[in-house]
Amino acid sequence: MANMQDLVGTLMQGVLADSSHGRIEHALGGHGLSRPGGIFEQVLGSATSNTDTGTGTGTGGLLSSLTEMAKSMFSGAGQEGRGSNPLAIGGLGALAGALLGGSGGATKGALGGGAMALLGSLALEALRGLNQPSTDAAVVPAELPLGLRTPANTAEENALESKAALILQAMIQAAKADGQIDAAERQRILGKLDEAGADAAAQAFVRTEMARPLDLAALLQAVPNPQMAAEVYAASLLAIKVDTPAERAYLHQLAQGLGLDEGAVQRLHLTLGVV
Repeated sequence: MANMQDLVGTLMQGVLADSSHGRIEHALGGHGLSRPGGIFEQVLGSATSNTDTGTGTGTGGLLSSLTEMAKSMFSGAGQEGRGSNPLAIGGLGALAGALLGGSGGATKGALGGGAMALLGSLALEALRGLNQPSTDAAVVPAELPLGLRTPANTAEENALESKAALILQAMIQAAKADGQIDAAERQRILGKLDEAGADAAAQAFVRTEMARPLDLAALLQAVPNPQMAAEVYAASLLAIKVDTPAERAYLHQLAQGLGLDEGAVQRLHLTLGVV
């Protein structure tokens, strides 16, 4: 059976749109999630406030390491550079899980964990002003969403996989925004998945989703809450270049259907560097 989280991470590595790398780097930079007072600082600060000794291993040091590791993981760099980097072993999500919910996921699911944690962080940043329009401070919920914390049991592990499957469907739907994915484009995508080491089950899942007609109504119906709505929108932004009227119209319909307010949409665009 395909690992949905790893497949999300693979698609985010420029398989659907070569603009993904630049957007992820922008999101992880000083004007995005890593900005002073941003979600990374707020989340890591709340998790490490008791251990920050000012020696570079507390919030600031962890934030810097997390950002650089995540950039490397999604940069498309060769695998040889990752094995020697201890942070690259666990991935963004695994490191966040180790900090926030124990070390159970610290060495597994590097790419998938990183992808889901990135999307979770983007959603938190987008929704930070919800019900608090007068403040610019990041708002960290009492319980972080799955993807930013280690699943506590099998039910949560299954829920995270289901969440990843919905994200995958959203990304592939977005790729169809300016028309159906033709045979040549399908072959290109599947070829990139094969190069990335995706197994037969993963490729079969993507092949089936690419063959389905675009069905925005069904996608919207499957989104359960604002956090997931923001993640779906963020993943869709990472899946397309947004350089055609059809793609822009699709994103507008998607945002409206998801119930995302204009402020949340603008924050996602700004964080990912999408004009």
